[in-house]
Amino acid sequence: MASHSPAGEVRGTVEDPPPIDAVRELIGTFGAAGRGHRQALTMLADGTTLADVVRSTALPRRLVEQVVTALGAELLTAGDTLRIRADRADAYRELADAPQLAATALGLPGDDLLPDASGLLRDMERIVAGAPRPKKSLDHVPATPETTVRRALWMDGTYDLAGATLLCVGDHDLTSIVTCLRNPAARAVVVDVDEDLLGYIDAVAGEHGLDIETAYADLRIGLPEIARGTADLVFTDPPYTPDGVRLFLARGLQGLRDREHGRLLLAYGYGTHHPGLGLAVQRAIGELSLVYEAILPHFNRYVGAQAVGSASDQYVCRPTARTWRSLARVTTDAVNIYTHGAQSVEAGSDAGRRAVHDAVLAAAHGRDATPVAATVFLTAPAAATELSLETLLDGSAQASLRNARSSALAADLSDDPGTWLYRVLLGVNARRVAVAVPNNHPDIVSQAAQQALGGDLTGKWNLTFRRSTPGPKHAILVADDAGEPRDPAAVACRQVLGGAARKLETAWRDALVKASRTTGVAVSRHEAREAVASAARAAGLRPGTIARPLLSLPRETVRAVLAAVTGSVTDATGRQASPPVRGTAVS
Repeated sequence: MASHSPAGEVRGTVEDPPPIDAVRELIGTFGAAGRGHRQALTMLADGTTLADVVRSTALPRRLVEQVVTALGAELLTAGDTLRIRADRADAYRELADAPQLAATALGLPGDDLLPDASGLLRDMERIVAGAPRPKKSLDHVPATPETTVRRALWMDGTYDLAGATLLCVGDHDLTSIVTCLRNPAARAVVVDVDEDLLGYIDAVAGEHGLDIETAYADLRIGLPEIARGTADLVFTDPPYTPDGVRLFLARGLQGLRDREHGRLLLAYGYGTHHPGLGLAVQRAIGELSLVYEAILPHFNRYVGAQAVGSASDQYVCRPTARTWRSLARVTTDAVNIYTHGAQSVEAGSDAGRRAVHDAVLAAAHGRDATPVAATVFLTAPAAATELSLETLLDGSAQASLRNARSSALAADLSDDPGTWLYRVLLGVNARRVAVAVPNNHPDIVSQAAQQALGGDLTGKWNLTFRRSTPGPKHAILVADDAGEPRDPAAVACRQVLGGAARKLETAWRDALVKASRTTGVAVSRHEAREAVASAARAAGLRPGTIARPLLSLPRETVRAVLAAVTGSVTDATGRQASPPVRGTAVS
């Protein structure tokens, strides 16, 4: 272009460099790390999408876009497809030295076994396609089916999985399923906050006869008893924040049985143009005094996550003697560990939060001035009556609720990610429970959701929903004791729900004994125990389910249990039991 002096005199002509020179200069700035850019050029010369370039090269989208910009008018667009002009494509292939790229390409660990695992890959393509939709608020980005299979092949080729237990700390990628499909002699335990995912894993494990147990867990609150000290290997693909990685690894360490020889496998990635982010996470890992045995670059590939190149590295970590002392010092308090969404309602001023506390306390007292035996106010100073959310979710708080049947509980769950409300109502027995939750909480957001929540707590509570109370961001749910029913099935369901922290087999047996008294056909404890075992088998409940507390089971499994409880009343007494009346839901 022409350059002009202020007076308009033409000094000379400076031409923009040809696009190929701009591309050559861009690649040169990356030095020995420019191979991915060369790969991008060869793909663009053949025609591809930007997403495919990111996924194949593991370059962050921002860096691929720099290549696209440098190509300028020599890059043509047709829909989502990008292609270098046909008359210029060979020049860019020469710049990229495409033959050298092809001759020196390295596969990922496990790629050599993929051809012989085609059946497993087809199974995982079907299973992954049927999985619940990713939840952005939980940082879900699905791994490709090939990645899930590669993980299983690598683990099966590196460790002795037969007889070993794999703990999956979060499992949106279904690593538990693919690992047990690859080696059916392996056992897996899955803990996750996503109820839909847990139900899906249970269903697939049942279909294929896999030894997989699932348990609900909000890892910010704690690790379920079923997962503590049980694992030989731990796998986790956590939220990619320092707090998220540290928390998930800490829970994984709590789950290790073999403290000397156990391993933790961590999927973590960061944009290569932001190494400082990787350093912050590695420092968080360092707080746990773990040693890195390996880091497999770009081992995991994703459908999405383009900011980190749709890829993450596979870390292989081993605890040291110092790890267990470090673990005791690392905080595992509830924190905002995700990169998307709001895991807490914006409370605004302290006065606004106090208004929520006042409203939920008033709702707990009610018009009859029921005494409030305990509170759960996570942001308030600890009080004599204050209980922790962890004790509510695992059922141990019940011992602290004196005179529970004649008193109330008040809880501010404004930080509820969508799963605490049901768990609190399942685990607590009281005359009344009043809970403040986000106004868009999935269990109250519609009439259908409210009715489903009432149905899931059949016979235990009568529910009243007060939306937009005390302000537009909150809602108050009041659960009043539904009272003793007369129908045998309702009696049994209420008894089982009321014993959610007990071993299910015991609670179910006692429920049948109590329900039989309302029919005039008394059932002994021995007869009830046999009826429970028979009903559990008939309902297709997984082995070991009735040996666990109801509180530890996925919500979908609890629904199956209640249906089985209803049927078992008929089997035990010989009298037809009516389906119990669902809890009321009033907006």
